[in-house]
Amino acid sequence: MVTTPDAPLQALYERVKNILTNAGVEVAHFDGVIPNPTTETSQAGARMAKEHKADVILGLGGGSSMDAAKAIAVEATHEGSAWDYLFYKEPAPEPSKVLPVVAISTTSGTGSQVTQVSVITNSAERDKSALYNPVIFPKVAIVDPELMLTLPGSVTAPTGFDVFCHAFESMINPGTGAYVTLLAKEAIQLVVEYLPRVLENGSDMEAREKMAWADTLAGLCIASAGVTLPHGMGMAVGGMYPHVAHGEALAILYPACTRFTADAAVEQYAFMARAINPELNKVPDREAAGQAFTEIVGFLKSLGLYKSLRQVDMPEDEIEALARQSMVLPDYEGNPRVASYEEMLELVREAYFQS
Repeated sequence: MVTTPDAPLQALYERVKNILTNAGVEVAHFDGVIPNPTTETSQAGARMAKEHKADVILGLGGGSSMDAAKAIAVEATHEGSAWDYLFYKEPAPEPSKVLPVVAISTTSGTGSQVTQVSVITNSAERDKSALYNPVIFPKVAIVDPELMLTLPGSVTAPTGFDVFCHAFESMINPGTGAYVTLLAKEAIQLVVEYLPRVLENGSDMEAREKMAWADTLAGLCIASAGVTLPHGMGMAVGGMYPHVAHGEALAILYPACTRFTADAAVEQYAFMARAINPELNKVPDREAAGQAFTEIVGFLKSLGLYKSLRQVDMPEDEIEALARQSMVLPDYEGNPRVASYEEMLELVREAYFQS
């Protein structure tokens, strides 16, 4: 079982261990997962899995726990480290070797319970990347909104916005289609309606249930299509500044990315703006898309997520380094408007100085 050491979730961890033990399943508990899990995380978890001779890896928690479980499932049965099996490297993980993963989500954010992605950070290289392979799809996903009732607002808000981002970016990704768009639109509308509600009252069971469903829909979207510019930049932020949560990084970057891209995907950005402000249903698509920047800023402010890179202690003298790192992953190339290095530099500057 793979988890974080979070005190508020200890009772849940013990409950799951007891259920498994009472069913005759021998359990080894790796609780060394940290936000933005690292190569050191997967290495320690894989060592325990080998010692335990694990047959199944159970990821219990948020995206970090589930992603770490997937990386451990690969590293425990392959030569080298999980970092050696990133999406652009050869050889790929062997299907017959990867341990099956069971994912139990306790947040509504990453969608990791239904994706073939495991995000991992190499601290030494200040690089955040991903394993991406169908062999790491969880064999079982348990999504129970009751497990999310005690999630604090400080986690609910950024993970909830991550759902919005997954859904929206899948709509503008070249791999999109009718199926993805259908799921994405529902997920976006659910986030806009229910994320503010669940932040107002974390015990609102209906809101928690709707956010859990939105998260699952958005996860299915990125499993089928993929993400774009904001996620590529957000991964770079997480790799260079691990103290910045993934959803927090996305919230910082979305205004600049929206301003940059809206004219290149008018229909989709018009939908975004109208989802937040239904009054824009009265105006043409281009006018609505032109308001997307204003609407996303307002939405982020209502969630308490509007801030700048400067406010999360990014050094100003690393603006150029972050711009270069934002072009390492290919996500930005799938954006409707592809940024040059000079444009990427301006995007980072805008996110750094925004107020």
